[in-house]
Amino acid sequence: MAFGQPKIEYKTIDQMRIMRRSGLILDAALNTTVAAVSPGITTGDLDAIFAGELKKAGAKSNFLGYHGFPATICTSVNEEVVHGIPGSRVLEAGDLLSIDGGAIIEGWHSDSARSVIVGGPKDEDPADRRLSDITEEGMWAGIAAMANGKYVGDIGDAIDDYVTSQPGKELGILEDYVGHGIGSAMHMAPDVLNYSSKHRGPKLKAGMCLAIEPMLVRGGLDTITLQDDWTVVTADKARSAHWEHSVAFHAKGIVVLTAADGGAQRLAPYGVTPVEI
Repeated sequence: MAFGQPKIEYKTIDQMRIMRRSGLILDAALNTTVAAVSPGITTGDLDAIFAGELKKAGAKSNFLGYHGFPATICTSVNEEVVHGIPGSRVLEAGDLLSIDGGAIIEGWHSDSARSVIVGGPKDEDPADRRLSDITEEGMWAGIAAMANGKYVGDIGDAIDDYVTSQPGKELGILEDYVGHGIGSAMHMAPDVLNYSSKHRGPKLKAGMCLAIEPMLVRGGLDTITLQDDWTVVTADKARSAHWEHSVAFHAKGIVVLTAADGGAQRLAPYGVTPVEI
């Protein structure tokens, strides 16, 4: 192995099955947390709900205590891109909220994120709905590329191709924050870019598990980290969206570890049928 090149962890089928269990617990916990999002609730309330769901399922949070992070989820609101710390902030109708969470079962990790607009359809800014929808579909385009591609770089190419092909105002794909390998730790090699690059990356191989997570913005790509040393915001205060799933690549295909149906419904338009482990 070349010096300076992080080693990719390739999982066995049994290890990926544990990760699938972790992913299903995470999916359910996020479902409950997202369902609780409404005007007047605090981001700290949402963190408590998510933590309670993990506890009931016998899972541990991989966010809590990670490099000192003080909560079980990241709650990033409006111009906050990632790593927002839950607390006393009261959510208002029309806020664009990204919730990012993870779980550990028997030492194996899962990681997933969703964006939601607070309130009902009448409270939505159409530009925010478009931002979230394109970010989400870009993620699915990347996941489909993991099934059909040869290299990790094909994922970023597919995300970039989808996002830049959409009619209307161009959205920015953040480059400072990328997806990653996942397994016995939350963040592992390789990096998974959300944009096209000359670097095709490592070859996709059975046993590889990746967290695919595009972050898109309505404005410029420059970001600032706040004084809490965690919360990342857009420099121009433009709103941001974040979607993420953990995906396993095995000998018979792929499965989205953090989706109850393995990704079947959203991958069907791409001609991809996930195969359970």
